[in-house]
Amino acid sequence: MAVIEIKNVAKRFGDFTALHNVDMTIADKEFMVLLGASGCGKTTLLRIIAGLETPSQGEVWIGGRRVDNLPPRQRGIAMVFQNYAVFPHLTVFENIAFGLRMQKLPQAEVERRVNRNAELMHIEQLLKRYSGQLSGGQRQRVAVARALAMEPEVILMDEPLSNLDALLRLEMRAELKGVLAEAKSTAIYVTHDQVEAMSLADRIAVMHKGKIVQAATPIEVYRNPATRFVGGFIGNPPMNFLPAARAGDGRWNIAGFQIDGPATDRVLEFAIRPEDLVPAEDGIPATARIVEPLGPHLLVTADVGGQQFRAVLESELRVVPGDQLHLAPLPGRARWFDPETETAAPVTTAA
Repeated sequence: MAVIEIKNVAKRFGDFTALHNVDMTIADKEFMVLLGASGCGKTTLLRIIAGLETPSQGEVWIGGRRVDNLPPRQRGIAMVFQNYAVFPHLTVFENIAFGLRMQKLPQAEVERRVNRNAELMHIEQLLKRYSGQLSGGQRQRVAVARALAMEPEVILMDEPLSNLDALLRLEMRAELKGVLAEAKSTAIYVTHDQVEAMSLADRIAVMHKGKIVQAATPIEVYRNPATRFVGGFIGNPPMNFLPAARAGDGRWNIAGFQIDGPATDRVLEFAIRPEDLVPAEDGIPATARIVEPLGPHLLVTADVGGQQFRAVLESELRVVPGDQLHLAPLPGRARWFDPETETAAPVTTAA
């Protein structure tokens, strides 16, 4: 059982605090993605779990055993780095076998594991080559095969696909998900790419300024962001935000459009994803400014009361810059945020 528990972990570099009292539990065999912008602390947290950084406070437990006082080799982990870290003087076979040789495993077991994981990563035909003869994508496959060959309880990956081109990233993403499911290791994957996070994760931990601001399934993070930051960070194009005012009849006024909302007297902000808007006779009044055809959809950037507002509409619609639109949110898709705390308000509406 490779349950990972992060307990009140903080990391300080001089006067700068990279991690603030992080608490998180990752279930056995779960695929957890740490997602956030550069500098949010996700790689620092991964390095603390790996033993490459020492926490300023807090504890790290793996499989019921406290490991923050243990060196990396005693933690039962394997790691895949962004820059591959494939040894240029070794063949692909010996790269994959490197950790197994360090463990002094019998030759028959080394060959079994190397061949099995090379097949999983579709590089069995490359075993006699040196890394200088490989493409970037092939070197990354070697790095993943080497980690999997150790049969670790935990595998840690630090932006392993970021150096690959878009098409190869797509291919590797699909393969990684299948391979790691078969390996039955607990996986922690660091990325700033939300598409990677949404497609790979069992759960996503969104990080911001050294804190985990939401940890949930991809669809929960997307549909019910816990904070304004999460709503604006997840999604391409990102969520729209508009000021809301309580109307006299208990409803909420959004730039002249009235909608049911939370039963509260607090000032709130209305939020909606661009794909959750449809043209309607009665909707949020908007003026189209930029129209971008995207195959089956149009991305319309509009002006609503002096604020930028985006909508993803069907491409059959005829929209040109300057058109006056009315855009209504799909039922149940509006979200509400407290502008002071930037946290989500309940979506329960007034009676």
